[in-house]
Amino acid sequence: MSSLVNLAQQTEEHATQLPMPAWLYGVIAFAILMLLLLVTVSYRNVRTRHA
Repeated sequence: MSSLVNLAQQTEEHATQLPMPAWLYGVIAFAILMLLLLVTVSYRNVRTRHA
C-alpha cells in the first residue's frame, strides 16, 4: 500500500510540471488571437471591392 501511495505522489508531482512558464501560455494565446484579428480585418473591404 505504501508503494502505491508513493507512486501516486510521484505521478501527481510530474503531472503538475509545465513545459514552459505559465505566463507564456497567455502570451502565445494573445499572439494567436491578434493574428486572427489581423486576418479578419484584412477581409473587411473585400465585398466593396468586388461588388
